[in-house]
Amino acid sequence: RSGTNYTNPPSNPTQGLKRPRNETGNKVTVVLGAQWGDEGKGKVVDLLATESDLVCRCQGGNNAGHTVVVEGTEYDFHLLPSGIINPKSICVIGNGVVIHLPGLFEEAENNEKKGLKGWEKRLIVSDRAHLVFDFHQVVDGIQETQRQATEGKIIGTTKKGIGPTYASKASRIGLRVCDLLGDFKEFSTKFKNLVEQYQSMYSSLTVDTESQLKKLKEYGERLRPMVRDGVYYMYEALHGPPKKILVEGANAALLDIDFGTYPFVTSSNCTVGGACTGLGIPPLNIGEVYGVSKAYTTRVGIGAFPTEQLNVTGELLQTRGHEVGVTTGRKRRCGWLDLVILRYAHMINGFTAIALTKLDILDVLDEIKVGVAYKINGKRIPHFPADMELLHKVEVEYETFPGWKSDTSAARKWNNLPQKAQNYIRFVENHIGVPIKWVGVGKSRECMIQMF
Repeated sequence: RSGTNYTNPPSNPTQGLKRPRNETGNKVTVVLGAQWGDEGKGKVVDLLATESDLVCRCQGGNNAGHTVVVEGTEYDFHLLPSGIINPKSICVIGNGVVIHLPGLFEEAENNEKKGLKGWEKRLIVSDRAHLVFDFHQVVDGIQETQRQATEGKIIGTTKKGIGPTYASKASRIGLRVCDLLGDFKEFSTKFKNLVEQYQSMYSSLTVDTESQLKKLKEYGERLRPMVRDGVYYMYEALHGPPKKILVEGANAALLDIDFGTYPFVTSSNCTVGGACTGLGIPPLNIGEVYGVSKAYTTRVGIGAFPTEQLNVTGELLQTRGHEVGVTTGRKRRCGWLDLVILRYAHMINGFTAIALTKLDILDVLDEIKVGVAYKINGKRIPHFPADMELLHKVEVEYETFPGWKSDTSAARKWNNLPQKAQNYIRFVENHIGVPIKWVGVGKSRECMIQMF
């Protein structure tokens, strides 16, 4: 069935023809972070992108950071789907993504210097995506300064203007790609009004409106050939010839605006629902949902972190794992694997399989712990608490495993892994109730052991 029958009604509408049974169309594979981000999603996406026709981003902005290593070259992606390295795949930036145009073009240019070619021909941008302006980024910084002054604590945002842009969107004062590409006079008026609204809230905010508009007009023209109606584009992709479609989640379950450790979260839904709303695709077309988790836990910035190790173990994980944020350059906080979190992420996302990354970082440890339950006043609690005060108070119940004390970085098959490492992986798998499809033991593509 071609996907275009909505444009061709039957020639004689009075003939009550029986509709053909509706095949659901192509299924999309979704890759999501299962912890607090930085799990190595880029690597899993890259693995799958090599055979995908379409690679899509559905939420977040250039607050994400994915590093992909191809033939010894490290590419850094923030806004571009990391499938852009594959010359055979088309990349889509969906309506749920917020786009900082200077950031988009700068990122493309940086990666061009490293050898990325022909990206403009392979990038599709939804006309319904909201725009991040430079002043959103300034406001992001001002808000953090104010939080520090009033509450003595910050959220630890990337200051990329993501939160303020989603706030503009929810307040119905945001501007979208379609506005920029429409009547520019109209756009200029709306832009000036938006600036004034922010200036009335933040007296220290100064914006050179005319110079901004001049730049935006130029960016708009560069962007124009890439812009499509995202809903129709995705519909055609789902209902046309068979295609492999991949959705690349940014951020992670515990940073989700609804389900994360609020308020220390990002401002979008980085769980599976975001794939539907951020691209305009029905739940029926969601196929595999892959959760990505490290073999331990890390967190950037502020917020509760029950299994955090503020000791030599934490330091070892940080240095061995080179745990520094791609987007911010901040040192990541490190701790043991927390299965309470992974089970919680699975409840929300319904993972069909998991990728467990950076197993090799644990190679030198004498013993390895895994958090299996949270206790308050000595009593197990059955769920992941919404209340941060409560989460700060939980005591973690651990299961302890002997370390395998051998180098796993050369392993390429399950059988190459030491028995104790296999036991660790099987325990994790059984505890979450989701099969582990990949085990990562290093930085490059080849270091992902595929289990089935």
